[in-house]
Parts: sequence; C-alpha cells; structure tokens
Amino acid sequence: MDRYKINFKDKGKIKRKSKVRKNIENLIDELEIKDAMTISFHHHFRNGDLIGSMVMDILDRKGIKNLTIFPSSLTSAHDDFGKYIKSGLIGKICTSGLRGKLGQDISSGLLEEPVVVRSHGGRARAIVQGDEKIDIAFLGAPHCDVQGNANGFEGNSPCGSLGYAKVDAKYADKVVVLTDDLTEEIAMPYSIPAYDVDYIVEVDSIGIKEKIMSGATRSVTNPKELLIAKKTAQVIEELNIVQNNFSFQTGSGGSSLAVAQFLRESMIRKDVKADFALGGITGHMVNLHEEGLVKKLLDVQSFDLSAVSSLKNNKNHFEIDASFYADISNPGNAVNRLDVVILSALEIDTKFNVNVITGSDGVFRGASGGHSDTAAGSKVCIVVAPLVRGRIATVKEKVLNIVTPGSTIDVLVTDHGVAVNPNRKDIIDKLKESKVKIIDINDLREMAEKITGKPEKINYTDKVVGLIEYRDGSIIDKVYQVK
Repeated sequence: MDRYKINFKDKGKIKRKSKVRKNIENLIDELEIKDAMTISFHHHFRNGDLIGSMVMDILDRKGIKNLTIFPSSLTSAHDDFGKYIKSGLIGKICTSGLRGKLGQDISSGLLEEPVVVRSHGGRARAIVQGDEKIDIAFLGAPHCDVQGNANGFEGNSPCGSLGYAKVDAKYADKVVVLTDDLTEEIAMPYSIPAYDVDYIVEVDSIGIKEKIMSGATRSVTNPKELLIAKKTAQVIEELNIVQNNFSFQTGSGGSSLAVAQFLRESMIRKDVKADFALGGITGHMVNLHEEGLVKKLLDVQSFDLSAVSSLKNNKNHFEIDASFYADISNPGNAVNRLDVVILSALEIDTKFNVNVITGSDGVFRGASGGHSDTAAGSKVCIVVAPLVRGRIATVKEKVLNIVTPGSTIDVLVTDHGVAVNPNRKDIIDKLKESKVKIIDINDLREMAEKITGKPEKINYTDKVVGLIEYRDGSIIDKVYQVK
C-alpha cells in the first residue's frame, strides 16, 4: 500500500477578507453582544481616554444589560460610568484603579456587586490562567494597518506602550482595534500583531495624548519631597544597592522622581550603570537611559510624551506586556529581577501594611497598580511618604484597607525618619552601622498623631463594595460602603 498518496488539485489564490468596518455602531450589531458578557479596555491614555465612554454609550443605547467591564484601570475619563450602572448596562467591574466621581459612586453603594480590585500582575494572571474570560476587548491603538498590526507610538494620538492591551489582545475571544490612524502600509514594528485582531474601526479620535501625563514629568521642588528623596537615596547608598547591572523601579510621585535624580548622582560618582529600569517609564528614566546610565528600559506603560518618543526611537527601550512585567504565574516576570523599588502610599500602618486604594474617608481614590507585585518581587522595597498630609496622618495603627501586605515592605522613609521592617534584620544591621537613623514605626505613628490627633472613625454600612485581590488570586481585604 502506498503510504504517500498524492492529492494534487488547483489550490487557488487566498481570498482576502477585510477586518475593517465602517463604524463602531454597526460593528457592535455584528458582534451580537449579549447581556452578562465581559468586555475590556485599557488605560494607556489615562485621563485622556475616549474609547471607554464611546463604546459604553453605544452599548447603552442598544439596551444591553449586566455587562462585566474589565478595564486595566479607571480614571477621571470614566467619571460618567455611574450612569451606565444606573441604566443596568454595568453589572460588575474588575479593575486595578478606581477614583474620581465613579469612585465616589461605587463607595456610596451604587453598584450591587463588589468591584474586584487587582494589581497589574494579578489582572494578567487572572486572564492567562482563565479566572476571567474576556468576550470582547475594545482596544485603542494610535497606529494600525488594515490587517490589524498596531502600535502605540505612531499616529495622531500616541500613548506609547500598550503593555496592558497586549494581554487582552492575546486572550480575548474577539478583539476590536479602534484607531484614528488607519494605514494601508504594514505597521511595523507592532505592539499587537494582526493575528490577534478580529476587527478594525477608524474613529475620529481615540484619546488626548497630552492627558497621558499625570504629573510624571514635573520638576520636584517641594522641600518635604526632596528631604524624603535624599533620605531614601542615603538608605540605598548604605545598602550598597547601586552596583554595576543593578535594576530598579520608581513611581511617578514627587519623592520617587527625586530619588531617580539622586540615583543618577550616585551612578556617576561610582561609575556604575544599571542593567534596566522597569515599569511605568517617565522622561526622567529616558534621560538616564540616553545618558548611558541605564542600559535598558522595560516599559509596560509610558507615563509621558518623552517616554512615548523614546519607545519609538531608542532601540533599547522595550515594550513589555503585563504578564512579562508582573504575573506571579510567570516565574520569569520582570519584577522578580528588581533589586530595589521605590513606592508611594496613601497610608501605612505599624505592621507595614500599605493602602493605595482608599482615601482617609474610605472612598475609592487610587489604584493597586504594580504596588504589591513589585513589593513582593524586589530584593528591597522602600515606601516613601510624608508623615502627615495636610492634617491627615500617613502612618497609622491600622490602614483602612490592605493592598500590599507588610510582609513584603522592607523600609519606610518619611520626612521625620526611617523605619525598617523587623523582619529585615539584615537591613537593620547594615543601617545601624551607618549615618541613617532608624526610628521604630510605632514612634512615627505617635509623632503623626501628636500633629493630627486621632482620626475620627469612619461609619460604614455592612455592604461590601470592593474586594481587594492579592496577586495570587486570594482575597486579602474588603472595602465597605461609606455611610
């Protein structure tokens, strides 16, 4: 018997099927979106995002009900989403951040189901492992070709890295790219490949590029922030972290930005180069890279237009997705290679637990972001915060809500002193022999209370309005409705 049977016939040309649709409203009809589906967005435009409201408004007019929305974060650009909860369009929200008017609406009990708050790595893990199934992802892409290859650093509305959108594109059942720069020419290099894209719609505008900046590029002149940054740099110096090929991540807060400047001075003095800087990349990081002090930038989210430009032009400025960044189920994630991370806090307690999601009034005012991811993965995690903000103590006996457990926080630097987690005896021993004065965190709390007095107790109802999920999928805290 012939094992190699020939089956020749005229194969013909491949018939090209267009992914491009004329308008988003007709496409939504074609998608046949049903009640209780899950849809996602990304927040790379932050306060300048136009995609979320554009899509939700059409879905609301179509009479869709009880959707789960699964954005990588929610900003002031989504203040109007409360009306979609009232209309019944939104039945559940899973997000990393929640703030502004929508945060107030949720905290007051407007949504029946609790919001699920995840870190950036936790969100990626939930998607990759199938804890959350995205039916349709609506992704804004500043530059896209007619096959669906798309990137975030070209076009009319560049936002830089599409690190969060990349995960959605890979795992969602259907992927819609909305763009205001559609081209016949192949879009290379791509952030999202054509094979992950099902539909493309050109719209007037997907976002306001100037609003991707959230204070990240401002000059730091506040004396308190500079003092905290100087103390932080001194701690890093005494711990001998700044060595050839070290790695770091800093946030976009004032003190964190100033730390980057002190790190620059230390690297120049020691003739040291960092292997990589990670996370949300700012113009300050770009400057260090272009000076030759940081070899590589690993960018999951571009925080300003300087970072957007660098991603396009610098060959060692790399776009990474959220799973590569911080997914706990990915043992090769980048946060596990961090030598040091500098993080901010809305409040921190005497067990070093950190809250970055609710304000002193118990209302949603922040984001989990990569906070718990980087704290757990880094060799040294330093939290920087003023002892007091206005008349509100930052160091407390117990935080209102835990986002990052104290077991992963190593050092707290305030304008009134430095506290070290008792679990890090190695750090305590090193700093005891240095010029850094260590203060017990309980003493910092007492200092804060002498300035502000004991905070009034917040009155809550029994209704849970938020579930804070740790990066491994476990629930570590609940947020209750404020009366």
